[in-house]
Amino acid sequence: MGLQPLEFSECYLDSPWFRERIRAHEAELERTNKFIKELIKDGKNLIAATKSLSAAQRKFAHSLRDFKFEFIGDAETDDERCIDASLREFSNFLKNLEEQREIMALSVTETLIKPLEKFRKEQLGAVKEEKKKFDKETEKNYSLIDKHLNLSAKKKDSHLQEADIQVEQNRQHFYELSLEYVCKLQEIQERKKFEFVEPMLLFFQGMFTFYHQGHELAKDFNHYKMELQINIQNTRNRFEGTRSEVEELMNKIRQNPKDHKRASQFTAEGYLYVQEKRPAPFGSSWVKHYCMYRKAAKKFSMIPFEHRSGGKLLGDGEVIFLKECTKRHTDSIDRRFCFDVEVIDRPGIPLTMQAFSEEERKQWLEALGGKETLFHSFSRAIPRPEGGAQLDQMGFTILRKCISAVETRGINDQGLYRVVGVSSKVQRLLSMLMDVNTCNEVDLENSIDWDVKTITSALKQYLRSLPEPLMTYELHGDFIVPAKSGSPESRVSAIHFLVHKLPEKNKEMLDILVKHLTNVANHSKQNLMTVANLGVVFGPTLMRPQEETVAAIMDLKFQNIVVEILIENHEKLFRTLPDATLPESVSLSASPPNAPPRQSKKQGQRNKRPVAVYNLCLDLEEGDGPDPPREDTPTSSLDSLSSPSPTTAAGHGPPGLDRNHLLADGCSFGDWGSTAPSQTRASMVQWLNPQATTTPSSNPAATTPPSPKSSPFSLFPPATIAEKSPESSTSRKARAVYPCEAEHSSELSFEIGAIFEDVQTSREPGWLEGTLNGKRGLIPQNYVKLL
Repeated sequence: MGLQPLEFSECYLDSPWFRERIRAHEAELERTNKFIKELIKDGKNLIAATKSLSAAQRKFAHSLRDFKFEFIGDAETDDERCIDASLREFSNFLKNLEEQREIMALSVTETLIKPLEKFRKEQLGAVKEEKKKFDKETEKNYSLIDKHLNLSAKKKDSHLQEADIQVEQNRQHFYELSLEYVCKLQEIQERKKFEFVEPMLLFFQGMFTFYHQGHELAKDFNHYKMELQINIQNTRNRFEGTRSEVEELMNKIRQNPKDHKRASQFTAEGYLYVQEKRPAPFGSSWVKHYCMYRKAAKKFSMIPFEHRSGGKLLGDGEVIFLKECTKRHTDSIDRRFCFDVEVIDRPGIPLTMQAFSEEERKQWLEALGGKETLFHSFSRAIPRPEGGAQLDQMGFTILRKCISAVETRGINDQGLYRVVGVSSKVQRLLSMLMDVNTCNEVDLENSIDWDVKTITSALKQYLRSLPEPLMTYELHGDFIVPAKSGSPESRVSAIHFLVHKLPEKNKEMLDILVKHLTNVANHSKQNLMTVANLGVVFGPTLMRPQEETVAAIMDLKFQNIVVEILIENHEKLFRTLPDATLPESVSLSASPPNAPPRQSKKQGQRNKRPVAVYNLCLDLEEGDGPDPPREDTPTSSLDSLSSPSPTTAAGHGPPGLDRNHLLADGCSFGDWGSTAPSQTRASMVQWLNPQATTTPSSNPAATTPPSPKSSPFSLFPPATIAEKSPESSTSRKARAVYPCEAEHSSELSFEIGAIFEDVQTSREPGWLEGTLNGKRGLIPQNYVKLL
């Protein structure tokens, strides 16, 4: 049962039961006061813990933002770039989450702590003061009554009447105070229900708002998470292929290290101990040096090196010019494997050196022109065993028979081309197919003797057995370069050009194979062989470098991307000829540029994120100017990142990405390498960048790249940007390559494909001025291309 109500009429009776009911009310208010006091303490602890958690989360986010993965080689795949950028995205996600948490912590103080403290001090505190007055008046009233009743009846009537009046006035004052106190007690008992619960309601509303914001952030993050999972899976698949190749190369070198020494610019190089002679009392010492010798110039370089403490150079080294080299016998020196080197500028004072073994001494003697010769070359090409497979009519027959059987019998088999057959059966089938006498007798489509995995393994083995990979050693480096850089469109254009540089037979066989792989990928829901999976399988089969090195193996992932592009764009690459000129200029830089973000019209201005909306773009640093640093955060697709996703192709970009995240429409191709003939490089560069000046020289520097200050999307030369002339600012048109929504009244909104009239440069860096549907305004320069 609840508290008994306090009747005003009982204030005059002031019965013991009335006093019990008052004490019950007072005890309840004291319990409430203690509870609120403890709750305020807990709330403050909650705020402190929230702030500590927020600080820890922010520190964690800061650590994520500052770390950057290093990669092996000279470029990353789109998947790897997305993985690199993921730490920054995670950091931004935590940062946004903590912003909402800080808002929640502030709301706890304002909506819970302060109202409860106010209620406790003003309302419950007022009751306490009233209780003190009531207790004081009670004591005074009953003391006065006791004293009055003890008056002698013999006193004068006037004195007794005066005492009666005083007692009555005091009793009246007590009754009034009692009424007010009883009213206050009951008022507080009723008031606390909403004065206390309403702040709690606001507290929980703020807390649920925080969790709702987190839910909204998670929903917006979900798209990025799905794409990142695909990036991770693609990278893991490529890693498995790369690891097996690296292990195979490691085992080859372990079995025969002499045949796998890297090609070097030096005739000989390696470690030697060099004798350093000192004055008589000190004798001599032997110091280890790393030595390099160029036979043509007779130049011998020595660098002292100490392997202890992690390895360190002990000086700048010394360069000498060799006169002659002589073997030292053990009867003339108390050390083995020694030889003397006579220097041109110090005749008669030979340097004594010691090799690690007799075999290495003989190699050094041969390289330095010594007398004894048993020399294994320090830089020799890696011999490749030649199989019987040839790119001839028989080869085309094998290819067509295998493809026909696979498409007839096993196009829906899970793991097609990834599941390998039994080695002995594969070799037997391939031998029969390559034999003129038995090839026609082999019935792959109807025979149960050959399962599908044996046929697919035989097809791959035939392609690997060719004396030269199907996409040739000569063009290997050229195919790799576009896969390392540029936008998806520019990659397709570059590979389109290179496919038509292949020898006719190679191109014909590649056409047949890729058409088949396109068909396999179209059945990926059944066979699970997506474009990315086929790239992993056929990248090393169709492409391989002439020299096996770890650096070359690190490019396997880019070989996979090239094969993905071939499969995804088969019709265009093999059924159409590449254009003589490319409408979009492509920058020739060493790293792939992304589209620069839209420039703010005020320097240093940045757009703030809306509350509860997770923006996947990377924040511009404070003070970003017209040329902010650009982050490599490319787009991706479900199968691979070698081509744009369907949404990107449609011109809307992936959901959740803003326009700062769109890829640039340019490409970076860097140096085409020494393996491509100069004429091929020059024609390639001119085809990819018609505005670049090329010369027949083989020097890659002959190609003039765009100025670093001009965007690869620049529609005007730098001179016209600096100063407009009538010829450069009249009747120019441009077409939108990305959609855009205006953020200011001075900007234009447009969809992809919109045509702008009278396009001119603007005084705002990174912006153009143009007219669309009769309205003139600003256009982001990297959203359009000149017509």
